[in-house]
Amino acid sequence: MAMAVALQPERRTVEKKPDVKQRRVVITGMGVVTPLGHDPDVFYNNLLDGVSGISEIERFDCSTFPTRIAGEIKSFSTDGWVAPKLARRMDKFMLYLITAGKKALEHGGLTEELRNELDKTRCGVLIGSAMGGMKVFNDAIEALRVSYKKMNPFCVPFATTNMGSAILAMDLGWMGPNYSISTACATSNFCILNAANHIRRGEADVMLCGGSDAPLIPIGLGGFVACRALSQRNSDPTKASRPWDVDRDGFVMGEGAGVLVLEELEHAKQRGAKIYAEFLGGSFTCDAYHMTEPHPEGRGIILCIEKALADSGVAREEINYVNAHATSTQSGDLKEYEAIVRCFGQNPQLRVNSTKSMTGHLIGAAGGIEAVAAIQAIRTGWVHPNLNLENPEKIVDVGVLVGSQKERCKVNVALSNSFGFGGHNSSILFATFK
Repeated sequence: MAMAVALQPERRTVEKKPDVKQRRVVITGMGVVTPLGHDPDVFYNNLLDGVSGISEIERFDCSTFPTRIAGEIKSFSTDGWVAPKLARRMDKFMLYLITAGKKALEHGGLTEELRNELDKTRCGVLIGSAMGGMKVFNDAIEALRVSYKKMNPFCVPFATTNMGSAILAMDLGWMGPNYSISTACATSNFCILNAANHIRRGEADVMLCGGSDAPLIPIGLGGFVACRALSQRNSDPTKASRPWDVDRDGFVMGEGAGVLVLEELEHAKQRGAKIYAEFLGGSFTCDAYHMTEPHPEGRGIILCIEKALADSGVAREEINYVNAHATSTQSGDLKEYEAIVRCFGQNPQLRVNSTKSMTGHLIGAAGGIEAVAAIQAIRTGWVHPNLNLENPEKIVDVGVLVGSQKERCKVNVALSNSFGFGGHNSSILFATFK
């Protein structure tokens, strides 16, 4: 009896946290580095015009690889964005990240003078990467074959996925939330939603968020070739990425960065910021099924979309545009399509497209540039075409998918999906600011 009394837990009163009115989050700036341009308007106009950024790889000799095409960035400069000394040492994923981040600030009117007036303890950076500093790490391995003394002393910090956000924060002096999330191809959406939640909970007023990746090096290409994930349509690069088309044969690798400036509504109003859209909410789930294949019944995707709707307080009837993950893979495209139709198929106004049909798949940066595409669709009233949808799968209703030309669409609420190896699912929602 004595022992029973001794083991009985003491009852304690747990104080409930007071309810805090959720703060509204708006988008006040966008920055991109992509195969279709390094300005959000140039990038989106190219998408609207159906321009493909996919071409033969020129950066290294890939003549022995079965895949020799990618969404490769042919022209890129860090002049004015990254200090020359750092530019020589950093991995490209960091250079893309910092450049896109600073361009987003410029796009949002956050000049150096205005940034000096901000409370920097309430400004944060959350820009992730799926692959991190692959080239820096690969070069270190090659140097080690000679001697550890030949290794770059920056190889460890510049290879880690968090260091891009860290260096950008050091440059800006921003002392708020700062880290990176790595969830393969869902990375950007995870970062965007978590950044928004920091603002919603009152932990920050301004957040730079998104993703960056630079996997176009031999080991990166070779790794995805070994996974048998890539298209081998080398003779016709612009036709290689073809979501929902019967003749698709895998995704096309891409590279770059996409970054948003998220800001608390009253904070944005106070500084007279231009508001491009409002962030409504989002969600994450895990398939818990397979490393690379989606759940055969699409359970994780459906659950993710439903949770995103619940988080944002949006009725499914309000969604009339979906920027799909759709990478041009056999199972992935169809499972996502089935989930989208199951969730929103009753809406005759629904339009669905895939940015990857023109950019290729930017891995961890994909969700970042696709968020920009979704916001630009809201701003402009135009949704971009689906390239190469010449022979659609039988189960696909082409009336739901955008055709080969841009289409007028007054977007009520846009949903952007991103899914990653490991079964990571993410959905985020944007709407016109009212």
